[in-house]
Amino acid sequence: MAAEQRKLLEQLMGADQLIGTGAQGRNSQLSITDNKVCRSYIVGTCPHDLFTNTKQDLGPCPKVHSEGLKTEYDTAPSSEKAKWGFEFDYLRDMQKYIDDCDRRIDTAQRRLEKTPDEIRQTNDLLKQIADLSNTINSGLQEVSILGETGSVALALSEMHKVRTSKHQKESLERDLKNLQDTSGPSGHQKLQVCDVCGAYLSRLDNDRRLADHFFGKMHMGYSDMRKNCKKLSIELKGRAPPIRHHEEDDNPYTSGGRPGAGRGPRYGGGGGGGGGGGYRRRGGGRW
Repeated sequence: MAAEQRKLLEQLMGADQLIGTGAQGRNSQLSITDNKVCRSYIVGTCPHDLFTNTKQDLGPCPKVHSEGLKTEYDTAPSSEKAKWGFEFDYLRDMQKYIDDCDRRIDTAQRRLEKTPDEIRQTNDLLKQIADLSNTINSGLQEVSILGETGSVALALSEMHKVRTSKHQKESLERDLKNLQDTSGPSGHQKLQVCDVCGAYLSRLDNDRRLADHFFGKMHMGYSDMRKNCKKLSIELKGRAPPIRHHEEDDNPYTSGGRPGAGRGPRYGGGGGGGGGGGYRRRGGGRW
């Protein structure tokens, strides 16, 4: 419990500002390349800081957030930053949480899809409407032919059948519209899924409610993360991650401490993202 409270204080106040608890002394001894340091925080924004007090609250970051080390990184020359390669850790961390969000979006979308029975009803109605359309067109042609031949009584009888078919078609079209409006768990609420953060939205929401969502903390957090991830992936395209020989013993991307074993070198060390599957973009492609 004490460790959790300390970690929460470090998140709220900054690790370097936590005076009188011993944290300042320990963190001041950490180097910028230490695995205990959150590299996502060093480079940009730690994902754990984006969603506090939201439904997607990730809790406190398990790694150290040091303002001093962040300043050291910001003022370091580009050649030194390239040697550290912390951008790859940041990219991998962001992509992990984006992939998690995309999976939630896909799951939410499936929940709004029609049930098998609703699909069957829709197909049946579409077939009946198509059959009636053919019947109406054939009937109108028959009326035209009968009228030209002077068979007025037969033409009137056929026209009555055409009108009956038109009424049936209009009734089925209303049934189809009602089914489309009320099918699926979305029902009359007309729910849809936000393709940025995965939250449910109603098409009936007024502008104020929609603005509250789009400018809310969770939506803005995922929006910023997606933009930063896309921008960083473009910047890193064609660059190879640095080889960190001094981290091989703790590197989750090598097997048994042997470089190149297992699935090959990948890079960790960000904000507690854990063993992601390398760098991926939505849709399964790799950078």
